[in-house]
Amino acid sequence: MVQVATFVAALLTGSAHAFSPLVNNGRASLSLSAEKSAALPFLNRPALLDGSMAGDVGFDPLGLSNIDDVGCDLYWLREAEVKHARVAMLAVVGILQVEVFGPAPGCEMATDPCQTDAFWQIWGAHPQYIVFALIMILIIETFSGIATTLGRESGERAPGDFGLDPLGFSKGDPDKFARLQAQEIANGRLAMFAAAGELVQGCTTHQGAIGNLMSSITDNSF
Repeated sequence: MVQVATFVAALLTGSAHAFSPLVNNGRASLSLSAEKSAALPFLNRPALLDGSMAGDVGFDPLGLSNIDDVGCDLYWLREAEVKHARVAMLAVVGILQVEVFGPAPGCEMATDPCQTDAFWQIWGAHPQYIVFALIMILIIETFSGIATTLGRESGERAPGDFGLDPLGFSKGDPDKFARLQAQEIANGRLAMFAAAGELVQGCTTHQGAIGNLMSSITDNSF
């Protein structure tokens, strides 16, 4: 009986080993055939980043696109990215405009070329301006949140779409409109880095963005 049991166990073990290479090869083949990320070719493309969104090149090394259990998902993340991209583009232009042409009407006290220091000049002279701006931001964020929530539930609104298209780009050539959407998100991502750089440099050197650039050139920092 012992010999029979040993024989049966060996037979089953051999059968299991016979099937093992096939399973492993299948998994290896599946892994090798998985689509790679265009941005990070050494990683597989995230499942939800299928290229349907403008600017989507499969860049998600932290796996944020798969988050769906903390009150947000890919729709919310895309909405936030588009919003911050647009704000950053306005911020970059606004910082440079004030530094070149001077403060806006009513803010003549903000004479410092560094906009972070100019902010505190306005706060010291007219804090109500800052409070009013914060109230307006709260109102805008409220309407934005409502639009995002309804759009996410209905599926009829693309993230960041507020119907603002006075030049009718969305009604023209679809390929051209898709190209403009890709350009918007690409420039917005660049602007987020640029705005952050302007603010961090301003806090560090207390100079304006152009002043920091000229200092880098004259100091041969490049």
